[in-house]
Amino acid sequence: MTTHTVRLRSRHMVADDTMAFHFEKPAGFDFKPGQAIDLTLEGSAGQLPGGEDLKHAFSIVSAPHQEELVIATRMRNSAFKRALGALPADGSAAVDGPFGSLTLHKKPDRGAVLIAGGIGVTPFMSMLRHATHERSPRELRLLYTNHRPEDAAFLTELRDLERQNPRFTLVATMTRMEQSTLAWEGPVERIDGELIRQAAGAMAHPAFYLAGPPAMVEAVLQTLSSAGVDEDDVRSETFFGY
Repeated sequence: MTTHTVRLRSRHMVADDTMAFHFEKPAGFDFKPGQAIDLTLEGSAGQLPGGEDLKHAFSIVSAPHQEELVIATRMRNSAFKRALGALPADGSAAVDGPFGSLTLHKKPDRGAVLIAGGIGVTPFMSMLRHATHERSPRELRLLYTNHRPEDAAFLTELRDLERQNPRFTLVATMTRMEQSTLAWEGPVERIDGELIRQAAGAMAHPAFYLAGPPAMVEAVLQTLSSAGVDEDDVRSETFFGY
């Protein structure tokens, strides 16, 4: 992997306690939708007491055709998140990458069921943005679960992508609506075999892609296994500490 120095262009909230950071894209930086980078905050503002630079892996939210590198994260009270939140406009960071195998199957005629929990939606945003831009013939279904609509990063954009892309279907479900102040007319159950079957619809031999908290990913993997889905048809990524 090659290390690049990048500068922060802007930041904005994409859900409660969730922020997207827009960095400049290095010249010649190529990646596949679904891949990730290591972001290192250098210098005294981003160092631990022992003098080590703070580093964290992030899926790339932006698509390859876009002229920026975007990440998104829950803003927890960790040393890295505090340093990232304090990074000034035009502040610099180091990027290593890209890496990761959570990428779509090479055959565009093979459909994909994307299953995301919370901030696990980030690699799928890159896939969906790029597929829409490229007018890909691939059938894409996103099953996206959150506690509340307030927690669902990029939900408005996902609805826009669904309107733009006739090959993409969004199924969003909220599991703690009693804690929400917003209206919600969609599903309110947790992800189970029936919800996955509904999301897959009549798709023939789809590939499954999972990203989210460890407990959610493990539960979905067990559900898919119980349904007879071959492990070769499943790719997953666990998001720790997000």
